[in-house]
Amino acid sequence: MGMGDKIKNEAIDAKGKAKEAMGDLRDDEGQQAEGKMDQAEADVRKTGEDLKDAWKDATDG
Repeated sequence: MGMGDKIKNEAIDAKGKAKEAMGDLRDDEGQQAEGKMDQAEADVRKTGEDLKDAWKDATDG
């Protein structure tokens, strides 16, 4: 995974955690859900990048 992609994914994850925490403080289920969705997006992106890296490693051998 490229460094730029990793940083972007971490930023999305951090944003999601912050949204979820604010939702917890405000008892706002919508904001909590948005935060969880952002975190899930970051996880999916990371998994996709990991799969691309694994494919690249497997085919370069």
